[in-house]
Amino acid sequence: MARAGQKKASVAVGEDVRLVDRVSLGVLAEVVSRDLIEEVLDETGKREQRTRLLPAHVMVRFCQAMCLFFDDDYEEVMRKLVGSLKSLKSMGSWRGEWHVPSTSAVAQARQRLGSEPLRVLFERVAVPVAGPGAHGAWLRSRRVMAVDGVMLDLQDTPENVAEFGKSGNDHKASGFPQALVVALAECGSHAIVDAVISGYRGDEKALSRSLLGSVEAGMLVTADRNFYSYSLWEDFLDTGADLLWRIGSGVELPVLKWLSDGSFDSILLNPQVRAGRRRQVIADAAAGKTVSPEQGFRVRVVEYEVPDREGNGTGEVICLATTIPEPSEATAAELAWCYHQRWEIESVFNEIKTHQRGNARILRSKSPDMVRQEIWAFLLTHYAIRSLMSRAADEADVDPDELSFIRTLRVVRRQVTAQADFSP
Repeated sequence: MARAGQKKASVAVGEDVRLVDRVSLGVLAEVVSRDLIEEVLDETGKREQRTRLLPAHVMVRFCQAMCLFFDDDYEEVMRKLVGSLKSLKSMGSWRGEWHVPSTSAVAQARQRLGSEPLRVLFERVAVPVAGPGAHGAWLRSRRVMAVDGVMLDLQDTPENVAEFGKSGNDHKASGFPQALVVALAECGSHAIVDAVISGYRGDEKALSRSLLGSVEAGMLVTADRNFYSYSLWEDFLDTGADLLWRIGSGVELPVLKWLSDGSFDSILLNPQVRAGRRRQVIADAAAGKTVSPEQGFRVRVVEYEVPDREGNGTGEVICLATTIPEPSEATAAELAWCYHQRWEIESVFNEIKTHQRGNARILRSKSPDMVRQEIWAFLLTHYAIRSLMSRAADEADVDPDELSFIRTLRVVRRQVTAQADFSP
């Protein structure tokens, strides 16, 4: 991740070297390098002006370690982060004045660091990682992506409630304030490549516009029916990516022409078009005439039924609209498979909420900026793990889904406590 010509931040071992100058994060340091951390600290103005027990680069690593050892308190997380380095102290490798800081000192160091360096680090490193032909990551030549949102429970402090809000009403509110995270993820690798953080009442559609900078030609972006609006479809279309979105039953999708695979040509009508004009727009589209964005967008529609689990004969009808026009580019069956790959983003959120954080746990931060710092640290750490898993899957030529996230997480935790800054 380091750029050419960038000053190296690593230092040689010796009697004048501080232990904290060698703090790292095991194998994850390969994805989030010390050089990049130093660059981001300079850019965000967070480099310390004097020598501290907990310099800023250590606190970046600590925030990541905090997301790996969620059940541990601050002091225990720090002990694990520096464990193997402290064992070298008796060998004369480090200056002897460093000691594990108190919980209060760690909390103050987190506040000095703030959330911006973690956000910028995530922005710098988070890119799609699946190689060409990687299992489950592509629909032919298109990289399969998904947009969705997830709620995270927070500490019930007045500051968090004021900033993020609680679900419910004046008579009955939820037990905890919640943060909404809307993310763009690569389905095959489970790598989140962009995200935005808001309060409980955040609008997922509006927030997803913040992800447009990470959407590009060559992607196939999938989304559930809760995301569809005409203006949002247009915004995502302007990125050059192809779209595959589920459409709710309230949206009119007239049949213009049946295609060989059972899908049909249709048009997404601009809701601003008057009722008396809609029939003419549909007739013009059916006749092959050009339809402007002020009137509607030509789409291809795939409809199919998913049988119910109880087997009583009822099922759910799925209606998908896509910008891929021809069955020769992607058949209806391929598009149906691809849409159900969208559910991989639910697995992504589960990995963060259940395995990294712990089931039914709340984030530990008590102020809004620390909440954002913690969430960015979770996203950055999850991305680093998934990036390594994707590389391993590519080298073994297997689907990343065949690799266990839980086992990988355990390996990473062992690397942190056993190797620290030594080469992975």
